[in-house]
Amino acid sequence: MRLFICLTLFSLAAAILQSAERNIIFIVTDDQSPTLGCYGDPVAHSPAVDSLAADGTIFHRAYATTASCSASRSVILSGLHNHFNGQFGHQHAYHKFSSFHNVVSLSLPRALSRAGYRTGQIGKYHVAPEEVYRFDTYLKGNARNAVQMAEVAESFIAAKDERPFFLYFATSDPHRGGGIDNSYSGELKPNLFGNLPDKAAYPGIDEKFYDPASIPVPPFLPDTPESRSELAHYYQSCARIDQGVGRLIEILKENDLYDKTLIVFTADHGMAFAGAKTTVFEAGLHVPFVVRDPYQKRRGVESDAMISHIDIAPSLIDFAQALNRKTNRPKDFQKADDYWADKDYAKRDNRGHRPFQAYHGKSWISILGKPKAAHRDTMFASHTFHEITMYYPMRAIWDGEYKLIWNIASGLPYPFASDLWASSTWQAQLAKGGDALYGYQNVDSYVNRPAFELYDVKDNRYENVNLAANPEYAPVLERMKRKLKDYQKTTNDPWISKWEYE
Repeated sequence: MRLFICLTLFSLAAAILQSAERNIIFIVTDDQSPTLGCYGDPVAHSPAVDSLAADGTIFHRAYATTASCSASRSVILSGLHNHFNGQFGHQHAYHKFSSFHNVVSLSLPRALSRAGYRTGQIGKYHVAPEEVYRFDTYLKGNARNAVQMAEVAESFIAAKDERPFFLYFATSDPHRGGGIDNSYSGELKPNLFGNLPDKAAYPGIDEKFYDPASIPVPPFLPDTPESRSELAHYYQSCARIDQGVGRLIEILKENDLYDKTLIVFTADHGMAFAGAKTTVFEAGLHVPFVVRDPYQKRRGVESDAMISHIDIAPSLIDFAQALNRKTNRPKDFQKADDYWADKDYAKRDNRGHRPFQAYHGKSWISILGKPKAAHRDTMFASHTFHEITMYYPMRAIWDGEYKLIWNIASGLPYPFASDLWASSTWQAQLAKGGDALYGYQNVDSYVNRPAFELYDVKDNRYENVNLAANPEYAPVLERMKRKLKDYQKTTNDPWISKWEYE
């Protein structure tokens, strides 16, 4: 009898230890373009992310739907465009934007929790309301030190629990911050991008330092000493993230979880430079996107399928085997009215009065490991605010051949993020006058934008030749306008009224 009890207990313990299958780690960085070795960047230090790409699927045409932090994160966590979910701009401080309460039905952490996952968050959060995007566990870590974040997260990852886990791992790197580099000899000092001054290192980090002269300058930026000095700090900040990814991989392997865990690596949007962040240009929306699915047989796949941040929530829920593919919502779908029924009215007040019944995105799980598989034929982007003082609604749609941008507030100067405006990269060109070149554009044309911009993105990826006023492209312009209106209608975009009333 005693032997039977011991064997039973041993079997139960073994079952618990072996039960944590189909785990998920979702890594989202802050303001990072595809500046990684696996994307062909010649100077990036990214061995950990490169290893994930070599053992998984790398998407070359992955895009955020908006190049603003809070708004983009709400899209990731809801599977809905931000003009629909209500997070029109920044969440923090006086900006005060938040998603509608009825998004709770589709919230990624809520859906995975209902599917039996234990959910954890560490690092940057930056969405609201917390009741909608609630995780079971909130871990405290230094979002500027991804290695330390990984160490803190180990107890959550390795917990002896029969439930699979979902870890939302969000760095603050390589977002601007930390002041300026006073050691720089020029008059306009570069931002530190979260790096410590005087080449100091964060605990556990082998800091990688870059010579500004060796940095590749993307074509949407001016090739100046100021931009090079800032890019050097940006690359250093990115290298710190990669070391945290490497430590996460080590922790998974040490706990026999690496081959039981889906790992996704992406960014909320492109790098924090004027010309990228807060725009709907290629440089603002194009993001790294690497997926390692341990259950896929084919590895090292490079995909040209177009995928969007609205696809993330349904994809992760699909991986968890909890997506109703017919209705495109969680199998255990909880109606918002039922959720809020026993809550006080204050929490139900900002419900949105919209049909939060299904995701805008669609799962890409079925195309992992398939280099020639397609996913989307049309992409859409939506920007309305960054900071509360920066109202400048833009909508964009592209089909792999042409891209249309509608600057709804054309006639007003374009207000971009205050830290980008204050940057040495921008200020150096601004001081030279409105005709000074800033990448493909001059300073004046960057700030004063036409109502419509039409680009041939097959031959003009970085959108420097606007075809909207070219009569030869009038049929294309009208066709893309119709597509844009149709998409706005499909996604209940309130700004569709501006076609008539602006």
